[in-house]
Amino acid sequence: MAMTADGKTDSVERRGARISSDADEARVQRLRAESDAVLVGGRTLLAEDPRLTVRPQELVAERVGRGEPPQPMKVAIVSELLDMPGGGLPDPSRFLSDGGGRVVVVTSGRSSGAALARLRDRGAEVVVLGRDRVDLVAALAWLRRAGVRRLLVEGGGTLVAALLAAGLVDELRLYVAPLILGGADTPTPVGGPGIQRGSAVELSLEDVHADPDGGVVLRYLVTRPSA
Repeated sequence: MAMTADGKTDSVERRGARISSDADEARVQRLRAESDAVLVGGRTLLAEDPRLTVRPQELVAERVGRGEPPQPMKVAIVSELLDMPGGGLPDPSRFLSDGGGRVVVVTSGRSSGAALARLRDRGAEVVVLGRDRVDLVAALAWLRRAGVRRLLVEGGGTLVAALLAAGLVDELRLYVAPLILGGADTPTPVGGPGIQRGSAVELSLEDVHADPDGGVVLRYLVTRPSA
């Protein structure tokens, strides 16, 4: 995740303000190339239609050289797909089409059969896990059975909060940009309802790297999930 020095992931306009530096974006590309799958939540999917692809051809070649597909699997968790053309995604959709790799959408029983059919018609695998909300434990178990051993989560804050609350996060990598955006209601890396102090997720700092441009990368291991 990337955030400003005051812990914001976007500006007050909420139009996807650029937080990452060129160096951090290169790191994200490397992390994608080293992952079996890249995961985003429904709000990120529908608002940004992200590519989630490995773009540098040398990294693609490295994956192929290791006997892996050229692109990692793209996964979205969406509790309710919109009952409209394409499930709410544009046509063409970067998420569905770019890279040519395997695309999986995990949803719940709240999504209509018509919405599921539309996404399947556009080439996505659609998996229903959970009645009203996606069962995250079942979703990650499904991904493991599908061959995913290293899963990169790129947001948003609601999904990250839910994964942390369920004890499903092993490691956090935070890029802290030398910026201040402010705003009482601007988004932060971890959303959701919040956690009481006695139940806080506890972390162990494993590495700190300072970029020449003033940004800092922090790598934490989760030592105690939310109680």
